[in-house]
This record gives sequence, structure tokens and C-alpha cells, in this order.
Amino acid sequence: MPDFLTLLLLDPRLRSARIKTALLLYAGIIVAGSIPGARAEVGQFAPGVVLHGLAYAVLTVLWFFGSTGSAAARAAKAVLAVALMGAGDELVQSFLPYRSGDIRDWMIDVSAALVSATLLGLLAPGPRSARQR
Repeated sequence: MPDFLTLLLLDPRLRSARIKTALLLYAGIIVAGSIPGARAEVGQFAPGVVLHGLAYAVLTVLWFFGSTGSAAARAAKAVLAVALMGAGDELVQSFLPYRSGDIRDWMIDVSAALVSATLLGLLAPGPRSARQR
């Protein structure tokens, strides 16, 4: 299993697939959040803080490992991307009559991205050399 996770997260050939997966998951978040009553039903299992935190932490991980550059640069790119995604999510919600955009949700999204990206920046292995591949 560790070899499989290493392949999924560290293989440079899958870098663009990670970004595409993040965008696809984000689209799923937007669509699922636009279904009337869906958020209320999911809210019975987990509060909004947990849902936002987990969803945007996963997006951060995908964006971090899909980006190039130093760990700090990849962390910054991931946080910026997630901040924009979270803002887009709240913007879409503000146009729906049965939902409302909330700055606190966006702050949870960004906080999850900051924590995740910081941990990844500190713990993730650096770029692999050609001899290690």
C-alpha cells in the first residue's frame, strides 16, 4: 500500500492528473452543494466545519502534490488555489435561494489549506533525483 500511495502522490508523471482530480472534486462540491436539501442531509452526519475542513484539506493535498517547485512554493500555490476555490464555492451559494454564502465557511476552507499546506511543506519529501526514480 505505501508504494501505491507513493506512486499516486509523488510520481511526476501524475502531476497534472492530481490537479485535474482536484478540479473535478471541486466541481463535485459545487454541484452537490447546489442540490436543494443535500447540504442539510449531509449535515446530519457531520457539521459544516468538518465537511469544509476535510474537503478543502484534500483539495490542498492534491494541489500541493500536483504543483512544481520548492515545498514552500507548492504550499503557497495550494493555499492560493484553495482560497480561490472556497471563494468560488461561497459565491455560487450566494446566488442560490436556498443557500447563502458565508465568509466563515471560506475562512474554514483557507484555514484547512494553511494547516495542510504547512504540514506538507514541512514533511513532504523534496523532488526526487533521476537516480531515485
